[in-house]
Amino acid sequence: MGHLQEDKLHELLHHPAVQGGLVPFVVALITAELLQRLRLSDLAVVAAFAATAYLVSGLPFDTLTASHRLLWLGLLSPLVAISLGLLNAAWVRPLLAAAGGAAAIWMAEHILQHQVPAAVFLWSAGIALYVGWLVFWMDELQYSPVRAASAGLALGLGTGLSALFGASALLGMYGLSLGAAAGAYLLIQMLTNNRLPCGHSFTLPLALIAGLIGCLAVLTARLPWYALIALAAIPPVARIPVSEKSVLWLQSILLSAATLFCAAVAVYLTWRVAGMPPL
Repeated sequence: MGHLQEDKLHELLHHPAVQGGLVPFVVALITAELLQRLRLSDLAVVAAFAATAYLVSGLPFDTLTASHRLLWLGLLSPLVAISLGLLNAAWVRPLLAAAGGAAAIWMAEHILQHQVPAAVFLWSAGIALYVGWLVFWMDELQYSPVRAASAGLALGLGTGLSALFGASALLGMYGLSLGAAAGAYLLIQMLTNNRLPCGHSFTLPLALIAGLIGCLAVLTARLPWYALIALAAIPPVARIPVSEKSVLWLQSILLSAATLFCAAVAVYLTWRVAGMPPL
């Protein structure tokens, strides 16, 4: 009986919906609530991503493939966020964007080496621009937790589903974990009508990981590059005028609807190219 229960638990924990959805949602929900008094609720996203990464790949130390570099860049990004969060300078945001672009090139270094020189330049510039753009515009949302969470929900789900449709289950689960985490973070605010602490530690990991997932899915799977344009529109769209005096659940619904539309466009464009995901 004991072995049977262990087998069922093992099978449950290895189900993609659990690894990429349920586990990160619960982890983010618990982290955001427990760390609220310490004003560290914004660490919920990276905690949820770490949980999914552990279940899916076991946090590998031995090799530095592109997916492993993505993993470690995402997990270590809160250290940068916390350090820069102590500063209140105008140059922090452009610096984070530039660092995000450099991280994208470093992640894809081995893949780009197999391209012709002209393609290397174009791909390097493209992925650096995409990740830098997401980091810059998500950072603008750090003082508005509802907007940041709504953008994170759409960016995570849109990136994850697009990667899944593009035939990468691993990247798909990574992206969906971000969406689940941002959704949990948003749900707490909707239910309590209180804003959670938000800062670089929320926006930087979310934008960086989502951006790297999108770039890697374009380079190694069947995600069309132009689907990233729709995903790139999500953070700016999250800044649409919404009355700050209205209740948070209404703000959340309006902002989520607008940003999820962009995510749906990205998924649709990927589906047109790649068809249904492998299930």
